Amino acid sequence: MLYQTLNYQRKENVGTISIIGPVDNQVKLVRLSYELTELCDGIAWDEEIRVVIVAGAGEISLPMAKGSSGVIPKANEEQTLQFSSIAEPIAKLDRPVIAAVNGNVIGQGLELALACDIRIAAETSRFGLPHIREGLIPRDGGTQRLSRLVGRGKALEMVLTGEMIDVQEAYRIGLVNKIVPSGELIATVTNMAREMASKGSIALRYAKEAIYKGMDLTMEQGLRLEADLYFLLHTTKDRTEGIQAFREKKTPKFEGR
Repeated sequence: MLYQTLNYQRKENVGTISIIGPVDNQVKLVRLSYELTELCDGIAWDEEIRVVIVAGAGEISLPMAKGSSGVIPKANEEQTLQFSSIAEPIAKLDRPVIAAVNGNVIGQGLELALACDIRIAAETSRFGLPHIREGLIPRDGGTQRLSRLVGRGKALEMVLTGEMIDVQEAYRIGLVNKIVPSGELIATVTNMAREMASKGSIALRYAKEAIYKGMDLTMEQGLRLEADLYFLLHTTKDRTEGIQAFREKKTPKFEGR
């Protein structure tokens, strides 16, 4: 299927979503939200996809919900707020999602990156949630995902000041997982995705589920969830393949069953 705001490519067990920028007005944002939702729904049904890459968050440079006159539009504000999430379709994916981050990642571009599981950033990247400067707050998960990722104190500082931080500071606080030269970004992310995709797809999904759901549980409940998912893996053919491959000292061929 052809999309207007993104490109999608599937190679082996890795799906790559690339944002076509710039996404700089509400019309493009709503279109991106619609297309991402449709695409991610399709990925959820594609058992061949084990890892997803998202690139181009820096192409999202939408003004903070203001029109050309600088006034927040009233007529369609409710519709825009309801249908323009770009982070939620990514956050709902049960597969590991890696963000390839480049350039200035601001506002909803950063919120999209926060919805991914791992963020690899180019050494020139900068990050910010400047909504407060226009009398607004992040509305696509920024206040919730940022605080869970970097802690309450740093999240409060970034959101309440609206200031940008460079990639070194982003790495220091845990906002990004790795910094690489700009020319090596895509290759680094692709290699990580392929390596991850060589693992058992069910184990990848269960590990992600255990970590995310466990954060909202008590330690005892989280440990029970982890144990339940671990024992479920013992009923899969991939588990049998992993044991057999280990015994025979060969690379396992996981089938996601």
